[in-house]
Amino acid sequence: MTSELIFTNARIVLFDEIIEGTLKIRDGNIADISSGSCRTGEDCAGDVLIPGCVELHTDHLETHLHPRPKVRWNMDAALQAHDGQIATSGITTVFDALRVGLEGDTEFGSQEMSAMADAIASASADGRLRAEHFIHLRCEVSVSDVVDHFDALRGNNRVRLASLMDHAPGQRQFVSLEAYRIYYQGKKKLSDIEFTAFSERRIAESAANSERNRQLLADRCRAAGISIASHDDATREHVEESVSLGVALAEFPTTSEAATLSREAGLHVLMGAPNVVRGGSHSGNVSAIDLLHAGALDILSSDYVPFSLVQAAFLLAERADISLPHAIRLISANPAEAAGLSDRGRIEIGRRADLARVQTVGGRPPRVCSVWREGVRVA
Repeated sequence: MTSELIFTNARIVLFDEIIEGTLKIRDGNIADISSGSCRTGEDCAGDVLIPGCVELHTDHLETHLHPRPKVRWNMDAALQAHDGQIATSGITTVFDALRVGLEGDTEFGSQEMSAMADAIASASADGRLRAEHFIHLRCEVSVSDVVDHFDALRGNNRVRLASLMDHAPGQRQFVSLEAYRIYYQGKKKLSDIEFTAFSERRIAESAANSERNRQLLADRCRAAGISIASHDDATREHVEESVSLGVALAEFPTTSEAATLSREAGLHVLMGAPNVVRGGSHSGNVSAIDLLHAGALDILSSDYVPFSLVQAAFLLAERADISLPHAIRLISANPAEAAGLSDRGRIEIGRRADLARVQTVGGRPPRVCSVWREGVRVA
């Protein structure tokens, strides 16, 4: 039986233009796009229709699984709560980041991350989730058992992306020991003596494990067809290493040099949408807006605030940094392309009807009114 939906009187954001018109959906796919209104269908009252957002890196699931110190929430309930917030933020495809290799700053264990991966796969298979969920493995290469944990997870059919990261002091995001001290000593409530011992241990682990584990993980990713992302690249040497490993996505480069070189090497450059909303990096690294103006930004990620994707895109368009179609590409078409998802990310005939209806009010954040995944309303 054919299923059909019509949206009319909408501002439809296409890949490179906006039209005021009507959108028709048939059997979960976009069947027709036309200018002008019609008498049937849902009247969007001039609201904006955008492609459903594609989120490649969010740590947000952890906040539902571990809402308070020493508190663990039921995994299925945590996943569904996370999924609800993802969908109502206009995100229809999400890569949930799970930690692989636990560097001692977390209460999570490897078995817990494996169980969470199984819960995502099970809920996806059962149709219990509003958005489509994939898994992004955040691989801490300085940890000795990271490869073993990766091997335990890579057979999960939802795993599509792995990032290679090193958060030890003196590396990438934390080149400055003082920045590392501010972040970790306060977070872990360590005395000066305890912090020094913690830092020395992490530096030793990085020296012993990182180079070998990066290569082993990259080899395994290529063999399994899992896309590889670098993380917090800062220098030319970091970018050259990423290219040699077969990296396709440069996540959160910390300097304009690394971002520009990554872009020139053909990598997709991803930065945080909160960086845009806040007007800069919370850790003092390069500004996403500066990279955008330099032509070295392809993708925005919500990172830790799901709604920041839509908020950042409309903020950029409102301030005339870029056009709205360009801004929407940063959160839909570009991440879909980077992830190899050719069936979504654009409002285009034949593509999946993953859509968000967004209402704009001058001077206030946009409001996501409704969301559809493959033509089925999910929010």
